[in-house]
Amino acid sequence: MTQLRVIPTQFCSLTRVKNSLNLPCNSTCIKDASTYSFDVVKIQNLLKTSSEWIRGENGGNRIVFSSRLRLARNINHHPFPGWAKKAEREKVLAQIQPAVEGLPEMRDAIISDSMEHFTPLEKQVLVEQHLISREHAAKNAGSGLVLSKNRTLSIMINEEDHLRIQSLRSGLQLKALLKAVDKLDTELEEKLDFAFSPQIGYLTACPTNVGTGMRASAMMHLPALVLDDQITQIIKAVNKIGLAVRGLYGEGTEALGNLFQISNQMTLGESETQIVDKLTKVIAQVMEHEENARQKMLEDKSRMIADQVGRAYGIMMHSYSISSKEVLNLLSMLRLGVDLGVMPEEYRATIDELFIRTQPAHLQKDFERKLTTEERDGLRADLMREKLKAVPEPNTKALSLGKTPNGEKKKT
Repeated sequence: MTQLRVIPTQFCSLTRVKNSLNLPCNSTCIKDASTYSFDVVKIQNLLKTSSEWIRGENGGNRIVFSSRLRLARNINHHPFPGWAKKAEREKVLAQIQPAVEGLPEMRDAIISDSMEHFTPLEKQVLVEQHLISREHAAKNAGSGLVLSKNRTLSIMINEEDHLRIQSLRSGLQLKALLKAVDKLDTELEEKLDFAFSPQIGYLTACPTNVGTGMRASAMMHLPALVLDDQITQIIKAVNKIGLAVRGLYGEGTEALGNLFQISNQMTLGESETQIVDKLTKVIAQVMEHEENARQKMLEDKSRMIADQVGRAYGIMMHSYSISSKEVLNLLSMLRLGVDLGVMPEEYRATIDELFIRTQPAHLQKDFERKLTTEERDGLRADLMREKLKAVPEPNTKALSLGKTPNGEKKKT
């Protein structure tokens, strides 16, 4: 990663950035698709085990579900993917893919292939596991994916930019992610000629990514702030300091399951380390607010907690049709129950895994066909009952329920 000077944001020029890469491609383009590697593991194999960021093996956190860090990079003298024709995109893919496969971290990659060889259902599985973006799922010939064996590193080729280098881990691990992605970036920069301006930094298809080209984010589980009606205030405060709050699948998506992504918006005018330090500090503050809200609810609204967790457990154990939106919100309450000692800690991993396993593409993959909404809702309910059958009822004895609405203990 080339060390950047901190450049004031006013030097960002849309026209300058676009023109920097909109250059003619004179080299012979790859026309034979057989030159690409098709040695790809079936998506079905991804369903057998969960990714590290779901299992929470390293740095698991009860409020921060996962951390993600992504770098956008482009190859000099090639048009951006959105402006390039198919032959130009295939030429860039043929240049980048071998370089990525040669990285020590990617030599045992479980996927390295062109996006045209994935079915729409397989692409959606990758989206649901947060391994590719929704935008990349819409790509076909001339775009590719290389995925590390442990699924913590995902490199998208010819998404919005020529390269999207992404690392994803459980818990709050932004500093560790920066170190890992910085290493990959440096290794790739030795093999590829990245588009870089000494004045403004790395050039990207979207001017909002110019500079570091870095987006860092944390997926946070914030049920107490939602239940206590504080979440809107928190979001406004975070937005005021230049950070973004988004839903489960990023920009433009809903915060299902009380899961919120907090990320940086500025990529110009701050170094990578400054961005990560600022974001980490804000995340710690949001965590503190969530912890305080949980403690306040335990003290003043314990009956509401018992009701929310108990209802979630009862519905999922006795439901025969349930939507993906509803199940995420119910799983959120069970996860909160685990955090507060109402549900056994040993079932946390099962609950976390169900956040992904209950999504539409995961349910449909075994059938290799698109199911109707009614069929999916029925399968989802069956899966929930099967996975949770060993989970005991919520232990409401862990809560102080013998209080009146005013907080006074009932007279016996």
